[in-house]
Amino acid sequence: MSAPLLWIGIPLAVALVTLFIPSERVNAALGGMAALLMSAVALFLPIDTALLVGPVSLKVASSLQILGRSLVLNSADAALLAILYGLASLWFFGSEAAGAARRLVPLGMGILALLVASIAVEPFLFAAIFIEIAALLSIPLLSPPAQLPGRGVTRFLVYQTLAMPFILFAGWMLEGVESSPGDLALTLQAATMLGMGFAFLLAVFPLYNWMPMLAEEAPPFVTGFMLWSLPTITIVFGLGFLDNYTWLRTSPALADALQLSGALMVTTAGVWAAFQRHLGRIMAYAAVAETGFAILALSIQPSAHSLAVIFLSLIPRGLGLALWALGLTVLANRAGSLKFSAVKGMARSHPLAALGIVLAHLSTAGFPLLAGFPPRLGLWEGLAGNSLLLAVWLLVGTLGLLTGAVRSLAALVMAPEYAPWELNETWTQRIMLGLGILGLFLLGVFPQVVGPLLENLPLMFSRLGQ
Repeated sequence: MSAPLLWIGIPLAVALVTLFIPSERVNAALGGMAALLMSAVALFLPIDTALLVGPVSLKVASSLQILGRSLVLNSADAALLAILYGLASLWFFGSEAAGAARRLVPLGMGILALLVASIAVEPFLFAAIFIEIAALLSIPLLSPPAQLPGRGVTRFLVYQTLAMPFILFAGWMLEGVESSPGDLALTLQAATMLGMGFAFLLAVFPLYNWMPMLAEEAPPFVTGFMLWSLPTITIVFGLGFLDNYTWLRTSPALADALQLSGALMVTTAGVWAAFQRHLGRIMAYAAVAETGFAILALSIQPSAHSLAVIFLSLIPRGLGLALWALGLTVLANRAGSLKFSAVKGMARSHPLAALGIVLAHLSTAGFPLLAGFPPRLGLWEGLAGNSLLLAVWLLVGTLGLLTGAVRSLAALVMAPEYAPWELNETWTQRIMLGLGILGLFLLGVFPQVVGPLLENLPLMFSRLGQ
């Protein structure tokens, strides 16, 4: 048994099996249990270390050779695998409550397996190909066969596809830079190509216009899954680039580019979120701001602090988006639209869904006592020590997000005075929404509970953060 087979091959097999299961409940149960089991195995099963089970000795090899390329998952990757599959189990269990299990479980499991392959493949430049395949697999998830793809889906596919040649060409050029570090022209070309590739992958300003479009066209739950999974893996992929190339990691121009990109994303997304009148578009802009926060964190020095902030935000981002997307799905199924005019006063009829939406929004903005507060606090601390101007721009974006949260709350509670308070969510929806709300408070008040899981994540990068 090898680690790539365990965390890539088996999920692909589960995706194939669940594709032919028509039951929403069975799909959600199988997908959620499979993801939860793989998360537990990543926590407790050592890689490349012999394990005695009675008279039998078991050893999980770290690498697997396929078509002349290596897939390598070592013990340093175990914590990330546990987080990814643990969060995926929340999405898959919640897919029944959202009525999306029939599509999300098989396609989502396949997408997650391909994204894990992108961080396991060596040479790591081939990760761009796996990310592109995952993007292609997401199209039937975002746009059902009977529905024509909208502008958001089309732009998403175009931008993800454009990223691949940029990154592959940049990787080819980077090999030349390593052998001839004094060639400034080649260095500039390679850095430009790499920047363009990641700009398309991470939807850096102004390339994120497809996100709010997608949030209007596609079901909220599957949109939220894509807004969580792709940026998370792309950021880890980008950290791998920085870890492998010393000249790139130590370049002053890189820090300036990261600061400018991150500040633009946080500020513009926060300001535009404040003026939206569609709950789905607000979630999309908040996801853009979340990516901007991660890019800003990359610019912090020392880089050990940068890694700590990025890794601390992994779980709050996944949990918050899952809760937010589920709450939006509940309201959309009842109202038929997520415009303010359609969901006006629905906090009276669906209080748990409305509460989940507002709390997830506040968590993304870094509101105290919620899961997003500890990583935002770390980001504020790092930026204040590096650039006070950046901290001011971060404040502007955060205030925009908070304004969007207040406007969403106002629309949801604006009901007739004598409208009764009711719980119209199903029991499955109540359980999943309740667990998500509890998780936001638990991670906000006791962030140290995930400390043992996060402390080994920097070991994935041998040079970054040293």
